Amino acid sequence: MDLAFTPEEQKFREEVRAWVAENLPKDLSHKVHNALELTRDDMQRWAKILGKKGWLGYGWPKQFGGPGWTAVQKHLFEEETALAGAPRIIPFGPVMVAPVIMAFGNAEQHKRFLPGIASGEVWWSQGYSEPGSGSDLASLRTRAERKGDKFIINGQKTWTTLGQHGDWMFNLVRTSTEGKPQTGISFIVLDMKTPGVTVRPIKLMDGSVEVNDVFFDNVEVPAENLIGEENKGWTYAKHLLSHERTNIADVNRAKRELERLKRISRQEGLWDDARFRDEIAKLEVDVVALEMLVLRVLSAEKSGKNPLDIAGLLKIRGSEIQQRYSELMMLAGGPYALPLVREAMEAGWQGNFPGGQANLAPLASTYFNMRKTTIYGGSNEVQRNIVAQTVLG
Repeated sequence: MDLAFTPEEQKFREEVRAWVAENLPKDLSHKVHNALELTRDDMQRWAKILGKKGWLGYGWPKQFGGPGWTAVQKHLFEEETALAGAPRIIPFGPVMVAPVIMAFGNAEQHKRFLPGIASGEVWWSQGYSEPGSGSDLASLRTRAERKGDKFIINGQKTWTTLGQHGDWMFNLVRTSTEGKPQTGISFIVLDMKTPGVTVRPIKLMDGSVEVNDVFFDNVEVPAENLIGEENKGWTYAKHLLSHERTNIADVNRAKRELERLKRISRQEGLWDDARFRDEIAKLEVDVVALEMLVLRVLSAEKSGKNPLDIAGLLKIRGSEIQQRYSELMMLAGGPYALPLVREAMEAGWQGNFPGGQANLAPLASTYFNMRKTTIYGGSNEVQRNIVAQTVLG
């Protein structure tokens, strides 16, 4: 296992860093570095800049219009964009559904769906979780009934992240009740403007809308929107979730937020507190350890081994680190981290904030929001069972 980057990889890093410095809008990096709210237009603007360069599908092979980067190059790209303060690429299109379409879709579906994902023009949403079917996803009940050249879909999806912005949606639906629950699931994509699709935002405790309920009432979807074979969707879902859980680890964002934690602790006079600095040091050790784990995955990929068995472990450690750095920021801010002034999370806000430090305003919202990380994408309790079975034996 060689964790050192080659001269060619270092040169690649420098090229990415220079391009990002020149093309990342300053107002976007300011928002990201200070945890200010990003609008749909903000996220779409960066996606289209990457799309024009051919880098939105940064993990794609050349045959599908991607740059054909190695696993290490992809990691370096993610690291440089995160540290520069670029908005995180919304993963549902380029990182999650695109690999499924590439691997299991037909040539017509490649031609139909991939260009809009690669350009950043089409926003995709994910339809997996349902009320009562989260980590136990195989128990899902949203039904798709085949009638001629159409599927009629009825049911509900929930916790659909940023679904209020979605143009298209990929869904796991039940097409058979025979055999094991996993054997009767299919993978279908649909236009969210189709009659019968209703998106109902779920307002969170901080007043923001990040997740949604999505209802399907006799939604007619052309049979040509079925990806792969009918009743084989569980196989495709596992393929997708391996990408999602690796993405959830998000070690590069953790490195950026670690630096933000240090800035806040200095600002609030806690940097000279040895005990608090110890907590930052322990977090930094965990971040470095997670990075080493990610690099082990990359090393395995370079040598042709299958690294995805530990995707669950990456998810567990990454999500716990996200919760820890949001907690330490709250502790650093003290009483001034508690008030929830939503207007203070908007760029350019000029009002007064308790303590005079407006950059503390997003901390409470971020802290509570990060409680989700050990639940979504398969709860950490379930992930530990998977790791025990597939890795430890």
